[in-house]
Amino acid sequence: MEKTLSNFWEKITARMEPAVFFGSAFVVVVFCIFGGFFTDTSADVFETAQKWVSTNLGSYYMVITSGFLLFTIWLGLGPYRNVKLGPPDSKPDYSTFSWLCMLFSAGMGVGIVFWGVAEPITHYTSPPFAQAETQEAMGEAMRYSFFHWGLHPWAIYIILGVALSYFHFRHKLPLAPRAILYPLFGRKIMEGGAGHAIDILCVVGTLLGVSTSLGLGAMQVNSGMSSFSDLPTDKMTQISLIGIITLIATISVVVGLKQGIRRLSQFNLILTLVLLLFVFVVGPTWFILQVFSTSLVEYFQYLPQMSLFDSFSEDSDWQATWTYYYWGWWISWSPFVGIFIARISKGRTIGEFVFYVLLLPSVFTFFWFSTFGGTALHAQMNGSEIAQVVDNDVGFSLHALLQDLPLASITLIWATLAIMVFFITSSDSGSFVDDMVTSGGHPNPAKPQRVFWAVSEGAVAATLLFVGGLSAIQNASISMGAVMSLVLVLACFALIKALRKDQGKDQK
Repeated sequence: MEKTLSNFWEKITARMEPAVFFGSAFVVVVFCIFGGFFTDTSADVFETAQKWVSTNLGSYYMVITSGFLLFTIWLGLGPYRNVKLGPPDSKPDYSTFSWLCMLFSAGMGVGIVFWGVAEPITHYTSPPFAQAETQEAMGEAMRYSFFHWGLHPWAIYIILGVALSYFHFRHKLPLAPRAILYPLFGRKIMEGGAGHAIDILCVVGTLLGVSTSLGLGAMQVNSGMSSFSDLPTDKMTQISLIGIITLIATISVVVGLKQGIRRLSQFNLILTLVLLLFVFVVGPTWFILQVFSTSLVEYFQYLPQMSLFDSFSEDSDWQATWTYYYWGWWISWSPFVGIFIARISKGRTIGEFVFYVLLLPSVFTFFWFSTFGGTALHAQMNGSEIAQVVDNDVGFSLHALLQDLPLASITLIWATLAIMVFFITSSDSGSFVDDMVTSGGHPNPAKPQRVFWAVSEGAVAATLLFVGGLSAIQNASISMGAVMSLVLVLACFALIKALRKDQGKDQK
């Protein structure tokens, strides 16, 4: 019996970094107890923290994210663009299609499904500058939707992704956030408390971010399912949905990257593309094309002004509610997406990495917002009340749009399935990242740990949803972005230092 228990414990702790694993678990439990059982107090504390960040660090966020974008463009076009993320003769582990499917599903695919209708409509009825519900307001609505979901967030992901992939596959360092600072601090960061603290920050941010998204997503799926069935819209139904999503995500992450996460991501993208094509064809196709082309031109035309919005804005509340909020969210989300992309990017060149990760998802996102947001705007301008639906229930906005289009009985089910699979791929990718970091950066963590973190995400989401603490924890997670931004800045310097040093060695 004692031997059996010993063997069981060895399997659980195999490849584990105890300080990071137990430290992360402890912090998550504390957050959930505070956010879940002291809901009003935690809501006040975290909302105050988030508002303080927006008020005092808003200009900093604008400058730093623009700096990240310029840095990634330099990486993609500069002297190191042909450097391999791995040995010079290494080949990619995944086809370009599979690679893109996984990075998009993990990145923000679930977000554009949630906000593809709601954000353009919201900006159209409450624009930052233009008069509401005018042609100018429509241009602003699409322009700022592109801005919030386009090049800037993907540039943030690239910083961590390129650096970690380079140091892991080229220098054999662990696939853990602390590794990106090795060129600056040496072995101290790899073995000391500072390194543990960085890894814990990333694990906690990833788990809380995915958990809150999972909780909010269950509410959206529930709203969608109630539109074509008699399923009640209540917390118990949503917690049941979280359980189903968590179960499938756990199976996926245990099966592994190639057979689990990769296949689900491919299936997910196919579902999404079919839905996108359907709305494009049966919706106001010519209007969608006009919105896409015009908004794309205006996006790049106004990009410098939007990037330095702080200098031009007279509406700081709008800015804090939208732009600052997004920048904090993308930065806090960067460990999850960056580490996951790093894990699947062996054999790519830096230029290839930047091109695919920065441009292709952004263009797809622009077309998605043009199709769904453009269709919603067209409907609103022609007498629809979709803006009222968005105002009452953001999660139901996509289904409200589909109800006014042909074959609604089919597309409502299809969209709900796509949303559900998106949340599954986000959950399994997030738990896989937490597994890797808490196992000391091992690219293939032990399966018991995979189960632990996948189940933990679902348990945290269900608990917070039940006690009403989702928004508080989301604000806490976004506030972590202020600290994470410093890690990303240091990562830029560390990567430049390593690339210069390695190029000097190669020339000798």
